[in-house]
Amino acid sequence: MGKKVNITDIAREMGVTPSTVSRALSGSPRVKESTRLAVEQKARELGYERNIMASNLRKGVTKVVGVIVPRINRQFFSNIISSAESVLRESGYTVIVCQSLEELSNEMNALKTLSENRVSGIFISHSIESLNGNHIMDLVGEGIKLVQYDRVFHDLPGIKIVNDNEKGGYDATMCLIRAGYKRIGVVSGHLSAGIFKERCAGYRRALIESGIEPDDSLVFEKALLRDNGYDKGKEAIAKGCDAVYCTGDYTSLGVMHAALEAGLRIPEDFGIVGTANEDFTALTTPDVSTLEQNPKLIGRKAAEAFLSSDEDDEYIVVVPMELLERTSSDRNKKIE
Repeated sequence: MGKKVNITDIAREMGVTPSTVSRALSGSPRVKESTRLAVEQKARELGYERNIMASNLRKGVTKVVGVIVPRINRQFFSNIISSAESVLRESGYTVIVCQSLEELSNEMNALKTLSENRVSGIFISHSIESLNGNHIMDLVGEGIKLVQYDRVFHDLPGIKIVNDNEKGGYDATMCLIRAGYKRIGVVSGHLSAGIFKERCAGYRRALIESGIEPDDSLVFEKALLRDNGYDKGKEAIAKGCDAVYCTGDYTSLGVMHAALEAGLRIPEDFGIVGTANEDFTALTTPDVSTLEQNPKLIGRKAAEAFLSSDEDDEYIVVVPMELLERTSSDRNKKIE
């Protein structure tokens, strides 16, 4: 692959100074119209491609948005990125994606790097190690719009795009109650994160409204991955649970493994509802009931909020969750 043509190459070909070429290509009024047209023509002939990022950096602005996700290999987050990028691209923005891998240090490094590169905005869903937003404003430079999505800190300024997590947890648990399960547990992510606390609040509300006394020993916390789900599923089965609501789909996969390994039939002996509607939930045997979080809508709302808001604007957009009832919780149908 040949060397990229730069401003110096154009200047050498035309016998003018690089600064003249630079001014001509940026549309400076200090350059005559005839010179500007000649420079543009020569640039096209030589195949020159303007470095928009470098130009914007010199001006102190960029049409770049940074998106920080806990894990890029989750369908939920990849759909948010894809949807947001589509909207932003139409307005001339480029998207840079960083993942924290659930570690606070990675999140802080991403914030620092994006801020130093003077992005126009940062979209962030916080890592599980982020217990508060104290580090955020110290690392986000002045003039950068902050848009939080999914996992947010409500005391931080800016736009927040969230699911109706409490209602989602309520609907998932009611699904299991309607199916006739009696001892329902919850396999949750870290309760230090607001989304998991809210989903568990919905779980408790469903139990109370149904006349079932909540039992804290049936709340199995700090499960985000399939392996965690398997371990917590074994604990739930040992505690006598005949169903669990999982605040994530990967944990529901681990719980299913634990239940089948224990010789339990799903859904006849053991019911499961997950969260996120990851693709695999419709492909397992049995397929898994889950909550659709509408990530594409979250991504679109985040991008639209960024484009239409001022830096000081503050408001919350709540995106609904939809219960998808499948075989793993369809006990009544199986018994009939």
